[in-house]
Amino acid sequence: MPVRLDAVDWRIIKELQTDGSITNVALASRVGLSAPPCLRRVRALEQAGLIAGYTTLLDEKALGYELTAFVMVGLHAQAENDLRAFENRVLGWSLVREAYMLSGETDYILKCVAADLPAFQDFILKELTAAPNVASVKTNLAIRRAKLAPGVPIPNGAAN
Repeated sequence: MPVRLDAVDWRIIKELQTDGSITNVALASRVGLSAPPCLRRVRALEQAGLIAGYTTLLDEKALGYELTAFVMVGLHAQAENDLRAFENRVLGWSLVREAYMLSGETDYILKCVAADLPAFQDFILKELTAAPNVASVKTNLAIRRAKLAPGVPIPNGAAN
């Protein structure tokens, strides 16, 4: 059953999505609450599973990761145990930052971040194409990021 959110909950989500490191006091001020009820609401959102965790957005290029690529992977077999085996392998590849199972011609899309082209090619040749059940690999190198908007779209009027 979906959790019903009021306007204050949406404001809290909007503020935390913008700045996950905000203090509870600052968050409470921004959403129009005192600190204790604000903290109770945040804890309730966490316990309901709506806030799954907190993370930091990093500047990949500033940290020496110059290459972002998207890799489409086709598998020979798509039985559930084959899909799980591939997903478990993906969990061990540090270059893969996101992975999604898709419908259509491609089974998975992987977002990869690497220091440079040779490091990415090494991963493709030694890890990905050598993995069991991998039938096809198609790569696309990102030229530039046009948008970064982690999280979810906040409904119009919900977080005013």
